[in-house]
Formats: sequence, C-alpha cells, structure tokens
Amino acid sequence: MALNSHGTVSIDFADPAAVKALNQALLKADYRIGVWDVPAGYLCPPIPGRADYVHHLADLLSDGIEAKIPRGREVRILDVGIGANCVYPIIGGHDYGWSFVGTDTDPVALEHGKKIVAGNAALAGRVEFRRQRSSLAVFRGVVELGEKFAASICNPPFHASAEAAMAGARRKVRNLNGGRATAVILNFGGKTTELWCPGGEVDFIRRMIAESVVSPGVCGWFTTLLSKGEHLPLIERALEQARVTERRVVPMAQGQKQSRIVAWRF
Repeated sequence: MALNSHGTVSIDFADPAAVKALNQALLKADYRIGVWDVPAGYLCPPIPGRADYVHHLADLLSDGIEAKIPRGREVRILDVGIGANCVYPIIGGHDYGWSFVGTDTDPVALEHGKKIVAGNAALAGRVEFRRQRSSLAVFRGVVELGEKFAASICNPPFHASAEAAMAGARRKVRNLNGGRATAVILNFGGKTTELWCPGGEVDFIRRMIAESVVSPGVCGWFTTLLSKGEHLPLIERALEQARVTERRVVPMAQGQKQSRIVAWRF
C-alpha cells in the first residue's frame, strides 16, 4: 500500500508484486480460484478490464437480453492468445459456465495455464490448450476441420516494435508516479509476444479478419480488443472490404484506460 497523488492510501499500481497480489485476491474472492500465478515477466492482466470484455461478449451473444445469455459448457469460446494467466476462461467459466479453447505461440505460457487449470477444481474440464505454431496465423493451424465456436476473444499485442512497447511502458510509469521519471518496470509484465508483433495490433487484427473471411463459420462472433482509437478507421476499412454481415464497436473504460472491442460476424 502507498499514498497516491490524492493523498489517500491505495494499491501501488507501479509495483508488479502489488498488482499480482491484488489479482490473486480478486480471483480468490470473486471466482473461487485458490491457485493462481504467472511466471516472472509474463503478463499479469487487470482483472476488472478482462471481466468487462467477457460481460460485453455475453451481451453480444444474447443481443443485450440478459435472460438469453447462453450458458453452460456447450458454449465454446476460442481464446486467441490465452497467455500464462488463463483469465478469460476463469471469468467466463465462473460467470456463465462457458468452456474455452485457448491458443498461444508460447509453450511456456501454455504449460503454466495448464497448471492453473489443474490446481483449481472450478476449471476442471473447461479449458483446452493448443499450440499455435505460426506467429503469422490466428485461426489457421489450431482450429480443427468443421469446428465451431460461439465467439472468439482476443487481447492482441498492441505495439509494433520492442521500442514502441518500452516507450509505452515509460508513459505508464510516469502517469502512475505523477509525472515523475523513474526506472521502467512493467507493472503488468508482458513477454515479447504479449506486448508487440510486426505491424502491431493493426496488422494482427487485419490477419484475423482475413482468416475469418476464409472460415466465416468458425465463430458466431469474431471479437478482439483494439487499444488505440486512432487505429479504428483502419480496422473498419478492413471489415468493409471483408464484406462482413454485421460489425460493432463497443467502448470500454477502466479508470484512465480507454479501449474498445471490435466485433464482426458473417
């Protein structure tokens, strides 16, 4: 705990250990998860923001009618880039009973995710892990022939380079420290594949859109986070060119963080 810029006691969000401890407490109190951790240096995501995404996805699947939210293990969600934290399956499984297939290019992340599932009875039988062998593929190579999901969920690498990721980390640290320049520590962590990829989130999502055109029946809704608002026109143009049947942009906000979900279907 520490004094924030308003002079009140709060979590020190600039401290990675404090962020992890907060996540562990939230997951235990709200989602019955007693065993949860991430390997050193891996992404430790903010739980409230991830929960917002899951609840917005439930709204999409039900057209905003709570009584029609599909529930149960037969509702299968494809988690593109599940990472080592397994947070989307934890929330979606607890709140709606969904089952998940999680994909990732990082074998260490997948093995750690399996340990989280094995350590928590609430996750038993709800999560399947698959290795994505190509960093340039999204659905190709991990979705089986004829397989269908109610929706996909994705938190893509936001940055286009390691330098851009570090610059973003510096801005975050300055904001958390009232504008003071301090040593850059990734309070939410993040390995290379979690933070950046060639072309950043724009090219990643464009690849996702292109693959959805080839296999439009894989998901009832294709969805992804889009971090930067200035990228939205580029993604909307790609969706127009893909001739999707319907597309939606869902604004999201947690504290000072502004983001959005982009969703489309055929």
